[in-house]
Amino acid sequence: MRKIVISTGGGDAPGLNAVIFAVVNSASKRGWEVFGSRSGYRGLLDLDDLVRLTPKDVEGITPIGGTILGSTNKGNPFAMPVQNLAGEIQIVDVSDRVLKNFNRMGFFCHIAVGGDGSLEIAHHFAQKGMPVIGVPKTIDNDLEATDRTFGFDTAVATATEALDKLHSTAKSHDRVMVVEVMGRESGWIALYSGVAGGADVILIPEIPFCIDAVCEKISDNELHDKHYSIVVVAEGAKAEDGEVISRGQGEVGRSEVVLGGIGEWVAGEIRERLGKDTRSLVLGHLQRGGSPTTFDRLLALRFGAAAVRLAEAGIFDHMVAWTPPEMSSVPLADAICCRKKVDLNSDKVLTARDIGICLGDEE
Repeated sequence: MRKIVISTGGGDAPGLNAVIFAVVNSASKRGWEVFGSRSGYRGLLDLDDLVRLTPKDVEGITPIGGTILGSTNKGNPFAMPVQNLAGEIQIVDVSDRVLKNFNRMGFFCHIAVGGDGSLEIAHHFAQKGMPVIGVPKTIDNDLEATDRTFGFDTAVATATEALDKLHSTAKSHDRVMVVEVMGRESGWIALYSGVAGGADVILIPEIPFCIDAVCEKISDNELHDKHYSIVVVAEGAKAEDGEVISRGQGEVGRSEVVLGGIGEWVAGEIRERLGKDTRSLVLGHLQRGGSPTTFDRLLALRFGAAAVRLAEAGIFDHMVAWTPPEMSSVPLADAICCRKKVDLNSDKVLTARDIGICLGDEE
């Protein structure tokens, strides 16, 4: 009997459980056994954290947010933070131990569900000889080679609902509401939710913004008897000649900084320049939570089933990709080579400009 192992790594996203459901049921239909590795690679480091998954075990999990296997941002086996006897944190490479346990358990395939960081780790294991198939997961929608990642649609729906509710309170108090959303160095969540949620200003990393242009848009609203404004800011946005604002370094063993604070900065500038009652809020991890939308559920189920089909065909070191209307596969190396950015000539950007949304530049 063939055995496969599935892991979910990196930040959580709505739809992870749907992928697990599809993998387990698709594999079971072929007579295969499925094991889940808890908290990323922890199950392959400590076999006590491997859990057998049957169709009965995953029954009813598709609409549930999060992941029944747990996830972690600190589980890179090639750079694992470990506390020594002196209480100091050291970064060690435990990848050989993971590979040894993978072979010891008799797995023929590892399905790694994650974003660019998790898939980069999976690619490294593929180079060490582990048969790996990647499934793209990130609410940021910034993975190359796939039109969409699951989790993005749900995050956008959450942000859009928040903007809908902010309109009424902003209008009641003649306030400017500045909303900071996730997305890292890509503006997909900000753009989609901002356009759908009726924002007056959308600031994305792809367009360094001029705060004067932002204030001019808000002042123009006043001239047209609209005394409130909604400003959506992607966490990775930055002002012209400015730097990305962050809250410092991330976890030990990770090189990325923790973004955040740009919304508060923009609100402060608007308040100082225009004298408007201005408030800021950060949606943060609210965008990661909750049940996946219908779109994300279906996409996640399709990804999971497609991953098992790739395993059956013996196509490894590849990532499942959605190239509408079909599922396809691309080499992991191509999928993680760079992050997908918003195309400034796309219809979505043009639509935002045509309906009067300010994108922070002079156009």
